[in-house]
Amino acid sequence: MRKPKVAILGFGLVGRVAALMLQDQYQLSIFEAAQTPNNNGAGALAAAMLAPMAESVICEADLAQMGVEAMTLWPKLLATLSMPVMYQQVGTLIVAHQQDMGDLRSFEQRLKPLAGHQAQHVSSHDIAKLEPELAGRFHQGIYLPSEGQLDNLAFYKASFEQLKNTECQFYFGKSVMLERNLQGVAQVNGEAFDWVIDCRGIGAKHQLDGLRGVRGEVARIYAPEVTLNRPVRLMHPRYPIYIAPKPNNEFVIGATEIESQDDGPITVRSTLELLSAAYTVHSGFAEARVMAISAGLRPAFSDNRPHIETDGNVISINGLYRHGYLLAPAVVQQALSKELL
Repeated sequence: MRKPKVAILGFGLVGRVAALMLQDQYQLSIFEAAQTPNNNGAGALAAAMLAPMAESVICEADLAQMGVEAMTLWPKLLATLSMPVMYQQVGTLIVAHQQDMGDLRSFEQRLKPLAGHQAQHVSSHDIAKLEPELAGRFHQGIYLPSEGQLDNLAFYKASFEQLKNTECQFYFGKSVMLERNLQGVAQVNGEAFDWVIDCRGIGAKHQLDGLRGVRGEVARIYAPEVTLNRPVRLMHPRYPIYIAPKPNNEFVIGATEIESQDDGPITVRSTLELLSAAYTVHSGFAEARVMAISAGLRPAFSDNRPHIETDGNVISINGLYRHGYLLAPAVVQQALSKELL
């Protein structure tokens, strides 16, 4: 029996999640504008934190609750991969220096209640138990014990290897022409498909009204003198900064968001702020090696909510904003469940 043909436009985070969900039942063709498979899109730069309660400070309660549901989907998705991907759920620690305690209190006041998630006040003693190498540096904080993270680079590599070993066809470095034939069936570069899943993110800006880019800036560093057990968020006068530990003594340090569509290289100011903030959290970062300093654009609409649109046999999934890893499995499942799952 012929498997239905599905084209996936974009092989970033959303495209990979969609492909993994569809790999067993469909003949997949994946079209990606980048020349290489594992360093494209905002998902390759992200810290991949799964932090629904921390994110509830800036999003609606229903989106944060969707993040809680999505966290239950990630282990199932990762279990389909033949290569291991670090996934942990040991919480998030939020701290502030004394001069920024007002920002920490404001953050706490804006946390929304979520089923199964609860914020805990922590003292300097508690912080030392959670993160021994931060002992004596911070006197108060907030611990969100149910939050987690995964290794985004390992997920990118493992998802490509998994799909490469199936009947999936890849087309890298190709521009995409999406049109319909006389019967109204969607075609990609002249080939008809039963379904087209458009996951191009900011690459679909010219096709989707209101889609904009939100800048994110990150440093990935190698710091063998630093041990952190979980993501740490530091309140900062300009924007919150996160430090997410990854395997092999690597850390992703970034700013949560910058409202700008500038996709140029990271600025000197941002570089100094990110690395200086990390040093104030742990002096071991002083001898760290900078592996990469990058900037990218996350796709977002004016309401900062994900949008799913269906037009005939074309399904568009876009606008995950800064909640990509947090929401992707739930959003993709919702988009595909009616017709394809």
